[in-house]
Amino acid sequence: MAFLKYSKASITGMVSCYPPNIIDNLTVSPLLTEKEAAKVVKATGIKERRFVSEGVCASDLCAQAAEHLLDDMGIDRDSIDVLIFLSQTPDYLGVPATSCALQARLGLSTETAAFDMVLGCSGFIYALSTAYAYVEAGAKRVLLLVGETMSDFTSLEDRTTALLFGDGGAAIMVEGKDTASTSYFSLRTDGKGTDAIKIPSGGYRSPSNAENVQLQTFEDGSRRTGLHVTMDGMKVFDFTMKEVVQNIQSVLSFAEVDIDDVDTFFMHQANKFMLNMFAKKLKIAKEKMPISIHKFGNTSTVSIPLTITDHIQEGGHKPLNSILCGYGSGLSWGTAYLDMSSCTLYKQIEYK
Repeated sequence: MAFLKYSKASITGMVSCYPPNIIDNLTVSPLLTEKEAAKVVKATGIKERRFVSEGVCASDLCAQAAEHLLDDMGIDRDSIDVLIFLSQTPDYLGVPATSCALQARLGLSTETAAFDMVLGCSGFIYALSTAYAYVEAGAKRVLLLVGETMSDFTSLEDRTTALLFGDGGAAIMVEGKDTASTSYFSLRTDGKGTDAIKIPSGGYRSPSNAENVQLQTFEDGSRRTGLHVTMDGMKVFDFTMKEVVQNIQSVLSFAEVDIDDVDTFFMHQANKFMLNMFAKKLKIAKEKMPISIHKFGNTSTVSIPLTITDHIQEGGHKPLNSILCGYGSGLSWGTAYLDMSSCTLYKQIEYK
């Protein structure tokens, strides 16, 4: 898709929610020794993550974040025109849509349009662009809920993925504003890389059966079922090094903005080494690119809102003109340049 431009929408509020269970990366995997785990921690920057307890879904994290956001902002629930739920871990396998259950759970009007979106780590940029498009078309308020329980499909005995993924949720309010600044988006896809990050079984292409739900041992000693995520780390790394910085630069060119005028770069949190490489390639100070991966790991679609709210939680300045950039499975990537000065960032909450 070509570049997109919106002139009526702004993010006006954001809350993120994380589970209370802290996972120590040095000791969590039964496959890796503490020495091996320490090497991974050093390479990725992921010291710990948060996992939900059994039975807690992404929608639960999102619902709690949304309750806080609606109450803190004093929003009339009947005024929500659109509810979008973005997740790779919905309550059910497609039917019904989790967004419909969330509409009722949050007490929103039956006049609210509600639907689910599914995409990987670029998903937040895509869903945000969708929310902005609805406002551009006349909606006054869009509630965007983003949640993942990546622990549900991660094998702790997989050498490639065991120490990467974490869980989290967020609620974001997008509203129409006469004073909104112009926002710029770029959304891209390369489906030739579909196999780079994948859950091989459990969908309709390869349904669950007695064989693929059993743990199998692979050449490197990893053990996982067909319902666990697999990742070709080198392929993903090459993709991000080729596309991410170029995409950011193309959005800035589209917006006719100099990189020095960007206040903060909120990137998907894949690993710390990648983030440092991006900062180096962009020739920006590392301080302009906040990092939260050491606390939460790779939370896929939630990693950008978690990083934005964590930035404030840790005493960072209020973000103004910002780059938001996501990239991952698909392969898929996207970048937004937008003004966040009208966004109220509320305290992060721990799920109860």
